[in-house]
Amino acid sequence: MSDDCELMTPSRRAVLGAAGALFAWSFVPRFAHAAGARDCRFVTIVLRGALDGLSAVAPVGDPDYAALRESIALETGGSDPALPLDGFFALHPAMPNFARLYRARQALVVHAVATGYRERSHFDGQDVLESGQPGPGRIETGWLNRLALALPAGERVSPHAAGARVLGVGAVAPLVVRGRAPVLGWAPPSLPRAGDDLAARLMDLYAQRDPLLAEALAAGLDTEKLARREGMAGDNRPAGGPADPRGMVQIAEGAARLIAADDGPRIAALAFEGWDTHANEGGAKGQLANRLGGLDAALAAFERILGERWKDTAVMVVTEFGRTARINGTTGTDHGTGTVAFLAGGAVRGGRVVADWPGLKEAQLHEARDLRPTQDLRGVAKGVLADLFGVSAAALAADIFPDSTGIAPVRGLVA
Repeated sequence: MSDDCELMTPSRRAVLGAAGALFAWSFVPRFAHAAGARDCRFVTIVLRGALDGLSAVAPVGDPDYAALRESIALETGGSDPALPLDGFFALHPAMPNFARLYRARQALVVHAVATGYRERSHFDGQDVLESGQPGPGRIETGWLNRLALALPAGERVSPHAAGARVLGVGAVAPLVVRGRAPVLGWAPPSLPRAGDDLAARLMDLYAQRDPLLAEALAAGLDTEKLARREGMAGDNRPAGGPADPRGMVQIAEGAARLIAADDGPRIAALAFEGWDTHANEGGAKGQLANRLGGLDAALAAFERILGERWKDTAVMVVTEFGRTARINGTTGTDHGTGTVAFLAGGAVRGGRVVADWPGLKEAQLHEARDLRPTQDLRGVAKGVLADLFGVSAAALAADIFPDSTGIAPVRGLVA
């Protein structure tokens, strides 16, 4: 295990205003780093809609896989073969970048994984995933925000500190980053940027009528300068939304530029949509393949833009639950339970699939229909946070993932 990452107290606040694509009441950090310490980044990508883990990473070595999947089953031969991982599992062919990182031991898969939620509501499943709570209905804050408050002594940012370590990407901040710790928010620009003279006139008006709003606007403009400095000026319309492969790449590129900056956040969350594949899911090609290709390109964008910082980065890709083991009558899959999580980055001890495989015979399936989870996603996240940032077991079990004392961190995921 390597040294924990150094995350020192920031020194500059920036409350995001309405002048650009950045949104309000967020903060930009500036960090100092101890000599020789790792300057780590941690990114969480949420796939909304429930990723089909049995298609993303196919258990081609399971004798019951092909019969359950029928026409969408992946094969290791033919014109579009799945990408072999370890002899039992094979990666979807739309993810060659992840396969390259896997071979370089910078990526791994956790299979047959789920949160503690066992129903099949997207709304509740996403709340449990992002809140880090043991069940739905307790969604005031997200676990990444609580992480920012629970970092080891000497590195903690109080709820009122003038700085933040957390970036939330999207028109609305993902639940996983919401809470008392200040958050930097960014959304890909969809409108032309307001002219400088309009901003100046608004500043003059607010200074006379509403000093607090004037302060927010001033800091927001300052934050916009950070985005523009990193090549993220709001002059171009986005290539696509969070369900579009082009949009996924643009979102990833923007987030990567912000967290790569010396004075940028070190923890980030973003969400990609469109993973609810009830009909016409497709096999090696089709609807799911297109979105997996977008995810794969987004991971490559993080690697490319972070450059030297990639070696100290971990990106975790998660979803609210999986999908049924059998395909349905519309050549899709319905809401399920067990699925996969991906980890990628130079800080990841990769080149393996972490799985206690439950099997796909009907008696082995959860409720005779879903991949049975054998790994709790909270344990995976705990292991990464403990090894990457040195977060204590007590903080992980009580503060970041409440009521999870019985779920041990999966150690050894970080190089």
